[in-house]
Amino acid sequence: MSCGGVSHAYVIFGATGNLATAKLLPALFQLHGMGHLAADVEILGCGRTPFTRDSWRAEVRKLFVDSGVAEDTLLDSFIQRLDYLSGSLKEAVFYEALHSWVRDNGCENNVIFYLSVSPDLYVEVTEGLAAAGLLQEESGWRRMVIEKPFGHDLQSARDLQHSLEAHLKEEQIYRIDHYVGKEAVQNLLVLRFANLILEPLWNRHYIDHVQITHAETVGVDGRASYYDNSGGAMRDMIQSHLLQVLALLAMEPPVSLEAEALRDEKVKVLKSIRPVDLSQLSSQAIRAQYAGYQQEKGVAAGSHTETYTALKLYVDNWRWRGVPFYLRTGKCLKERRSMVAVCFKEAPVQLFQERTAGTHPNWLLIGIQPEDAVRLEISAKIPGLEMRTRQIVMDASVGSPGERKAEAYEELLLDVIQGDRSLFLRYDEVKAAWSVVDPVMQGWANDEQPPLQYPQGSWGPKAAEKIFGETAREWRHTLRCNGEGG
Repeated sequence: MSCGGVSHAYVIFGATGNLATAKLLPALFQLHGMGHLAADVEILGCGRTPFTRDSWRAEVRKLFVDSGVAEDTLLDSFIQRLDYLSGSLKEAVFYEALHSWVRDNGCENNVIFYLSVSPDLYVEVTEGLAAAGLLQEESGWRRMVIEKPFGHDLQSARDLQHSLEAHLKEEQIYRIDHYVGKEAVQNLLVLRFANLILEPLWNRHYIDHVQITHAETVGVDGRASYYDNSGGAMRDMIQSHLLQVLALLAMEPPVSLEAEALRDEKVKVLKSIRPVDLSQLSSQAIRAQYAGYQQEKGVAAGSHTETYTALKLYVDNWRWRGVPFYLRTGKCLKERRSMVAVCFKEAPVQLFQERTAGTHPNWLLIGIQPEDAVRLEISAKIPGLEMRTRQIVMDASVGSPGERKAEAYEELLLDVIQGDRSLFLRYDEVKAAWSVVDPVMQGWANDEQPPLQYPQGSWGPKAAEKIFGETAREWRHTLRCNGEGG
């Protein structure tokens, strides 16, 4: 087997885990079917389960068939790419065996290591690979993909970076955030920078505020122990996913779409976020738990871990100073929905105020999931003799009927092969994001008051509305017009 060009080996640590079997292997199968994997690429699964090559192939085949993939030549040819190496990630003999596998399969040039394992093992695996000489780039490249969380606070992120950079160059590290790989999130870049119609309005002079929402209907779903120990909604969603969306919305136009140019602008935004005023923490950051969370198996008695967070932030730069960005996320909420809602300021003179049932600002609504849509709410005249107005919606679905959307991991795994780091987080991005949320989490840690409670199936605690202060603002829950039940 030759590994020249984009030919390589994909080595997946934790190959029997849920992420690998539910996301990574299906994504690689799609890339295989679309011809994006070179003919001689092999995929090595690594784990503690004592599979052989044949039993692993049979296991993966069953997983695919059970999920609805037809048994045909495409599946057969993908299965032939698979191999398996069992062993303990804590033992040097495993890495020696891995080195032999890489050498014997002719992959000395290019190898991708995907760490689909507990973050506690990132450093240990890196040191094991380094000790076995598997991270040296002599005649090709070595790339390592790590999943969030990248630390659990600013200091642990620094410690992790220090350990990684002892063996890896920054350009070898691919910090993956699958949320940024979603097509609808990437579409934010296109909306911002391919449509000049928006640019003159995209600033503090015309935008009143911005809301970013990620709502889930499910609870902790058997992950209660991990979720409770990892730190809840602020660490799980705000620090990574939603701050990334904020950066894409607020960034200045990059000089190009090259990885470093794009990430430079995102870092500038994150560094411009005003520190949360801890003396007013309760009005700028809301934390709550859904009713029944304390009874979930694995949750510590008296846990203060939040399942709902709402946060008000300001980006103190020339474009955005004074415009509040409201971020919220929660579990066991009324609907599953991720969206961006941009509220524009009202007209300076309300000429039609007496001819309509209240004034309505313009909204730009961007659906991320389940709808992948862009909607603009404007006012228009109601047909008839009287001069009366109402809100109407200019609605556009991003995809066409029958058009297949790429899954986030498909694009991200292909980007790793191609060496494109534009959708991956650079260390200074990670550090800047932790700098935003760390003071809030410290403030909560010093607060003996338990989180607020909210009913399952609601939109969160009523107290979350106080994040808007004395204004008439309120949360947008759907992409529909207010008159349609929004």
